[in-house]
Amino acid sequence: MTQDKTTNQSWGGRFSEPVDAFVARFTASVDFDKRLYKHDIQGSIAHATMLAKVGVLTDAERDTIIDGLNAIRAEIEAGQFDWRVDLEDVHMNIEARLTDRIGITGKKLHTGRSRNDQVATDIRLWLREEIDAIVAELIRLQTGLLDQAERHNAVIMPGFTHLQTAQPVTFGHHLLAWFEMLQRDRERLVDCRKRVNRMPLGSAALAGTTYPIDRSVTCELLGFEAISGNSLDGVSDRDFAIEFCAAASLAMMHLSRFSEELVLWTSAQFNFIALPDRFCTGSSIMPQKKNPDVPELVRGKSGRVYGHLMGLLTLMKSQPLAYNKDNQEDKEPLFDAVDTLRDSLRAFADMIPAIEPRIEIMREAALRGFSTATDLADYLVRKGIPFRDCHEIVGHAVKYGVDSGKDLAEMSLDELRRFSDQIEQDVFDVLTLEGSVNARDHIGGTAPAQVLAAVQRGRALLNG
Repeated sequence: MTQDKTTNQSWGGRFSEPVDAFVARFTASVDFDKRLYKHDIQGSIAHATMLAKVGVLTDAERDTIIDGLNAIRAEIEAGQFDWRVDLEDVHMNIEARLTDRIGITGKKLHTGRSRNDQVATDIRLWLREEIDAIVAELIRLQTGLLDQAERHNAVIMPGFTHLQTAQPVTFGHHLLAWFEMLQRDRERLVDCRKRVNRMPLGSAALAGTTYPIDRSVTCELLGFEAISGNSLDGVSDRDFAIEFCAAASLAMMHLSRFSEELVLWTSAQFNFIALPDRFCTGSSIMPQKKNPDVPELVRGKSGRVYGHLMGLLTLMKSQPLAYNKDNQEDKEPLFDAVDTLRDSLRAFADMIPAIEPRIEIMREAALRGFSTATDLADYLVRKGIPFRDCHEIVGHAVKYGVDSGKDLAEMSLDELRRFSDQIEQDVFDVLTLEGSVNARDHIGGTAPAQVLAAVQRGRALLNG
């Protein structure tokens, strides 16, 4: 019996009429999942190779299929492939074209598999590759931070809590805080990749296949670290995509915080750094404006990645086993989360090495706000005074400074001794900015020597 040509060639046998034209467009995914073409072809070549190894295909059929798939890849990359909505998705478009090219042998490729395990395999292959690209951008950004921190290890700036001047820190130390956040992001993505890199191919529609397949062959050919242990889970699982979006959301949160500081630091009110013009734009009405668009956009894009995480969690929360059409909705949010994170990291990796700190302005800002008050309290503790008493003494000294318009380091010894007779001439060693940062000479501290040591540890992490 011949198939009715008005119905879909991949599943139309039991249908008596074609799908409504709107429904065909509504249910099709080829407009967005065609970006999986390389991984679909890669999986199909491995599948055909395995089928020949177990005797389901002849060697000649295998070679014909592989040659045809490679030719189709070339067509796609040359922009000569005709993507058809009526064929629904990337898988059926490629399979239909393969049959057009090599005849009935092309129809044998789908033996022992389903689109359910095929798409699950394609997404994992694609995401594995994208994680590697994202990790490379993370390393490039981290390298830029290390270079800047090393170059500016002794540049002093105010450190803040509650966005109020707290204690002096070094610019290099501040940048290394971002390095540490990105390092954890990188660790999360590397760990996520381990769970992405498990092969569902061979699960077929949901229950496995009656053909004598050897999943270890395709696993090795495709570079997976493990084979999924349950066919129901293999075709329906998308927690790896959710996990990626969770890791991506954390990374975007870190970039957003970084962006917020860059936006503040480039403002006239702070003026701590200069960004090159190529990372900024102007105003259509105010000729003086230089807007930090790159960090502003990254700050804004964090929200869309958070949204994709919530969207995927909601997509999966009520699905019974095994595969459901709902899962077609996993790709666009995952694709966009990947693109957004990768592009944001690329922008930052390009921008961070070009940041120029305004050293004197940073230093002058650190001199405001009594940033060495805690150093004075610590000095008095070393004189044997309980810390709470020291806190009160320094509070009185700060109040005097506010009233007189003097920083602690600008007061005379006699003025300081009004608050404690334990204060001696050596107090000025701790009230200077350099004295404050150099005193914090321990692992994780802001002292220039510790910044340089942290840079070396960071380079070892990246090279390891």
